[in-house]
Amino acid sequence: MIGSQLMTLGTSAQALAIGWEMYERTNDPLALGLVGLVQAIPMLLLTLPAGYLADIFDRRKLMIVSMFGTSLTSLGLAASSYYGGSNVLMYGLLLLDSSFIRLGWPARAAFLPLLVPRSAFENAVKWRSSLGQTSALVGPAIGGFVLAWSIPATYVMSALSTFAFMAMLLTIRISAQPTGSPAGMFEQIGEGLRFVWSQKLLLGATSLDLFGVLLGGAVYLLPIFARDILDTEAVGLSPEQAMGWLRSAPVAGAMLMALWLAHRPPLRRAGRAMLWAFAGFGAATIGFGLSTSFFLSLAMLFLTGVFDTFSVVVRQTLLQLVTPDHMRGRVSAVSAVFISSSNELGGFESGLVARLFGPVFSVVSGGVGTIVVVAVWSRLFPKLRDFGRLDEAKAD
Repeated sequence: MIGSQLMTLGTSAQALAIGWEMYERTNDPLALGLVGLVQAIPMLLLTLPAGYLADIFDRRKLMIVSMFGTSLTSLGLAASSYYGGSNVLMYGLLLLDSSFIRLGWPARAAFLPLLVPRSAFENAVKWRSSLGQTSALVGPAIGGFVLAWSIPATYVMSALSTFAFMAMLLTIRISAQPTGSPAGMFEQIGEGLRFVWSQKLLLGATSLDLFGVLLGGAVYLLPIFARDILDTEAVGLSPEQAMGWLRSAPVAGAMLMALWLAHRPPLRRAGRAMLWAFAGFGAATIGFGLSTSFFLSLAMLFLTGVFDTFSVVVRQTLLQLVTPDHMRGRVSAVSAVFISSSNELGGFESGLVARLFGPVFSVVSGGVGTIVVVAVWSRLFPKLRDFGRLDEAKAD
């Protein structure tokens, strides 16, 4: 947990830096969209094979290889930034960085069940979420100040935090983990896809998250709002520092909600709570898009984090409790294709729409689209709408 939070702190600061640097270089909203696109490509191409690897190889070793690669690419980004490398080089390094992340992500997602018993798993997800949100809150806040001082230093910060996680991971002792047969990669990937499709509760929760993330890509446009729309100097902040606070606001909301959930008994009407939370996420996104006040914008982003945490807890708990352990790598990979790639593609969509129609229209239309998706999904997936306690989740 400690190592994971350190890495989250560093990588969230790096995400802040790359968006700021590319917008500073180009003054083009589409450059922010391309940041999302180059990260989405490895997610779409490599996540499912990585899930297969997580089910047949040692998950900890895969995580270490992945983190070593991302540390090197972070140092490469620092060198390219310092020496004025081309935009193509920056995007290329970001593509490589995302590829290494994809290699280890399913293994990392399937690692927690090896450490925590089933009876405590929902609470463990809540605590992991709250700790992760804490690091993701502190990361951009610190990153904003480091960014104002030196952009390359922010990338170095990310590399050092990942090295620290690698060192801590090597100290963990775990029992033998189940492994599948190395034969038939495509057949086993297909098995993971068929499993998710057959579990309508899991499919509904995952696909709802997909469209919510795809349409709610406001975070990718924060450099535009911090520099060009909000009057940050009136509150005594540089645009770089303001962007750090804006980036931290949804994480602050998510952290507080995760802490509250961690102290609550299991959700009794988890499906209905998830649908209402997504509607709230869409409404808060609309509020952020229409705001010209820095503090109101902070409040709206804070609420997006509050509402988003419901979906994270519900989806992650369902994913791990419904899925047999020998398939967790592949099913986690399927979920990652749904969620992570849609996050990055959502960034590209937001940047493209912002270039064509303006950033305000891009954010507001995304919020409206999220609310429409909630209304449709409540009809398409009645089992999700009527689902009760998370600790009673089981495969169909």
